[in-house]
Amino acid sequence: MGFAKEYQFLSELGLGPRNPGCYVNGVWRGGGPVVASHNPANNQIPAPKRGDIVRQIGDALRAKLQQLGRLVSLEMGKILPEGIGEIQEIIDMCDYAVGLSRQLNGSIIPSERPNHMMMEVWNPLGIVGVITAFNFPCAVLGWNACIALVCGNCVVWKGAPTTPLITIAMTELVAEVLEKNNLPGAIFTSFCGGSEIGEAIAHDKRIPLVSFTGSTKVGLKVQQTVNERFGKCLLELSGNNAIIIMDDADIQLAVRSVLFAAVGTAGQRCTTCRRLLLHESIYQTFLDQLVGVYKQVKIGDPLEKGTLMGPLHTAASKKNFEKGLEVIKSQGGKILVGGAAIESEGHFVQPTIVEICPGAPIIKEELFGPVLYVMKFQLLDVYRDFDLSQGLCFVQSLKEAIEINNSVPQGLSSSIFTRKPEVIFKWLGPHGSDCGIVNVNIPTNGAEIGGAFGGEKATGGGREAGNRHHFDSSRTEINYLRDHWFGEWWPSREVTYEGQ
Repeated sequence: MGFAKEYQFLSELGLGPRNPGCYVNGVWRGGGPVVASHNPANNQIPAPKRGDIVRQIGDALRAKLQQLGRLVSLEMGKILPEGIGEIQEIIDMCDYAVGLSRQLNGSIIPSERPNHMMMEVWNPLGIVGVITAFNFPCAVLGWNACIALVCGNCVVWKGAPTTPLITIAMTELVAEVLEKNNLPGAIFTSFCGGSEIGEAIAHDKRIPLVSFTGSTKVGLKVQQTVNERFGKCLLELSGNNAIIIMDDADIQLAVRSVLFAAVGTAGQRCTTCRRLLLHESIYQTFLDQLVGVYKQVKIGDPLEKGTLMGPLHTAASKKNFEKGLEVIKSQGGKILVGGAAIESEGHFVQPTIVEICPGAPIIKEELFGPVLYVMKFQLLDVYRDFDLSQGLCFVQSLKEAIEINNSVPQGLSSSIFTRKPEVIFKWLGPHGSDCGIVNVNIPTNGAEIGGAFGGEKATGGGREAGNRHHFDSSRTEINYLRDHWFGEWWPSREVTYEGQ
């Protein structure tokens, strides 16, 4: 007996009506009692109780913080402090969601009609699909799943195909918490596999919201597929982030920040700093210090103490790095430090600084590795002077520096280093950065979970972590009519529903 039409996607995932549940020595086997999988009604559980379930998930993560952090580093390649930090971020999201579970408030809206009341209430969407990428194999799950669960949704998670162990380990932990609370395991479902699983999630009409993290190219396809069935998308796509260093900046602070933003996770964060704009008066001083600290970066085993940069994630990533350097050189880029892959068994490369004109086409693209483009600008409103023989281009005003920041298709994160209030307010205002995350005197990478994370333009426009996209809203209008015989108010309900 097969599946009903609406469940045919299960067959495409290799599942049948009855499935052996044990995988031993390369063979699926099963015995003992049959375990039934149900489509749960998670929203029947009160929100504070759902919050307590998420709290327990957070506690389980705390108990395995070091082990899970080491697994992230082992499988993804980021250094151990970053691996542990990623797990800690999910723990923080659990804590945030627990508080949110008692604050899922609607609102009462004044009506323009007499004896009429309007209420806005929030309802669960139902099922939230989460498709995550290799560079943050579980943190992005936390951004979505913690809030989705306290809002009364179920979660279907597709982990990255190259990080299956962290997907399995996280699922085991969540499943254990659900089992201890006698809750259906189907509240949280996960899959390891390739693009066919993501395509099934994108096409499935029962999943009203799909969160996707990955490239702009694939994200656009996901969005088109989900939009065709009138679903919703949260897209976290490519970033091409810039830092502007003004002449009054704290140089030591800025150098450390740029190093962390450009080299952290071997340049494989969506918030990695890829473009650096330096004021001409501090250009050489800053660059000399930055090149100096680049030469001190210890590259090696991400689990080894003292390592500052691990390998790229795959052999394909290493090849893309090498190809990108060839394109950079063909477009006038000058390698100041690094600029080569490291001959070794792993996928190691040198962190690289490139002096280049902001008009070079390669700058518009996201080269997913530790490559930093450096450009110079000054504040005088005079004509632009090009020195293409050295790959330099001078930007003559703060306005033009901001325009270069905004000139790329992506719009995730940005930062400026300055002490001048007038520069800060221009940078933060409507004529400043066009990114979703706008920083002052801190790096482009890293974000606090309490604020919504996401970018504009080709970054996708999604907002995760501190947001309520995992809800749907409905507007309820109640018209109260006076019944003089009983001397009481008797409600006659008029209800209209509006999407968020």
